Amino acid sequence: MLNGKLVSLVSYTRERCHALFRAYEADPMMTETPFLYDEQKINAYFAAKTGDPARRIFAIEHQGAVIGELQLKRIEAENKTCTMSIVLANDAVKNKGFGTEAEKLAIRYAFGELRLNAVYADTTARNTRSKHVLEKLGFHHTHDENGMCFFVLHKGASCEDILL
Repeated sequence: MLNGKLVSLVSYTRERCHALFRAYEADPMMTETPFLYDEQKINAYFAAKTGDPARRIFAIEHQGAVIGELQLKRIEAENKTCTMSIVLANDAVKNKGFGTEAEKLAIRYAFGELRLNAVYADTTARNTRSKHVLEKLGFHHTHDENGMCFFVLHKGASCEDILL
């Protein structure tokens, strides 16, 4: 468990996965397709994500409730890199600092526990909120491609305040 002031990153169990997606509402900044909860699809999603050895996946909890998930995926020990992604359940938990703190905790884990040297992230070009958080955390925009924006954060002086 990784604890912050607002949120904790905890083990991602099947129950926590279902709790997240029962509360999930598709974000119009990410997709125009509405989300419909389907127990079997969520079971398959959970099995695929947790069965990947190159991935660490956490539930984001606030006051004991699951409000999102955070993944460090494509972990490459040889290159000392990974890619971070985050999903928050709905608008009720956005713009409150929960995602920012969860990402800080994950970056500390990636650089500290996993001993990685760089964390990558991407988001849709229209997701201004996600781009703002990544830039606030010190990520540098690398390029845009096919409606996506790509970022990187290298371990070092630019992220000292995150690592404290």
